[in-house]
Amino acid sequence: MKKVLVTGADGFIGSHLVAYLVGQGYSVRAFCFYNSMSSLGWLDTLSEDVKSKIDFYLGDIRDAQLVNEAMNGIDIVYHLAALITIPYSYKATSSYIDTNIKGTLNVLEAAKINKVKRVLITSTSEVYGTAQYIPIDEKHPKNAQSPYAASKIGADALALSFYQSYGLPVTIVRPFNTFGPRQSIRAIIPTIITQLNNGNDVISLGNLKPTRDFLFIEDTVSAFDKISKAEKLIGQEVNIATNSEIGMRDLAKLIIEKINPKVTIKISEERLRSEKSEVYRLYGDNTKLLTNTNWMLTHTFEEGLQKTIDWYSKPSNLQMFSNSDYQL
Repeated sequence: MKKVLVTGADGFIGSHLVAYLVGQGYSVRAFCFYNSMSSLGWLDTLSEDVKSKIDFYLGDIRDAQLVNEAMNGIDIVYHLAALITIPYSYKATSSYIDTNIKGTLNVLEAAKINKVKRVLITSTSEVYGTAQYIPIDEKHPKNAQSPYAASKIGADALALSFYQSYGLPVTIVRPFNTFGPRQSIRAIIPTIITQLNNGNDVISLGNLKPTRDFLFIEDTVSAFDKISKAEKLIGQEVNIATNSEIGMRDLAKLIIEKINPKVTIKISEERLRSEKSEVYRLYGDNTKLLTNTNWMLTHTFEEGLQKTIDWYSKPSNLQMFSNSDYQL
């Protein structure tokens, strides 16, 4: 049985990945952000049967010693811990450097010391900026349109340097816009759903011009597993994408039609990014992923969207949200 470490395990993607890996028979150690209440974030919502199979480790990705201790005896590392909120990166850029770059350095150093067999570093489609051509493949130029994107570009480059310099078996995993249950209500899909469920006649949104390549969470985490088994992807950057896009206005109309067709949209200045910082088009190419693994989409966009609407429509599911952004 392979032993795996998931950093950022208490967050949106991390918690789904932990549950998926447990279901696949892995021995899973979940690295969660230490807090005074010993909260395990979204992992607290998993069944007792699943939690009994997880080795929980509370720490801070910025602490090299703790990261090294957590990696003892590990075969595969899935590194997801990061600060991810783009607007906050304008205000707290230093924190993003400490967490996203220095935190990644701690993971890489520990993986080297512990001779880990595979290291998956989680990136973001934001590193590409607005598409210069479509679909966006892994050779597309990087363009940091926010401090968050810059921190992730730096972390990715650092990880690949460890592959080149030390032969560390690193792969950069680059999901496009993942959505589904447990995602922060600041994200566009949960924002629309929760405002509609609150009975609002008018919902407030940001820029409706951008397009995004949306990926349901269950397909994202299965891709992580497939990538970890593909030796040809060591030293590579790999998109997880659907080769499709939808505009934010069409997305909003689609969800409104499903929940309350009478609602109208208001553009909120507070939700707008500056013109040069806004990423207007993300449409990913998944050719490398499909060529090197047997991964395939198991949900259409509308199927994933309906599952997401159903989840956010249960008030009990919304009680777990906190102000923490330290998870991915």
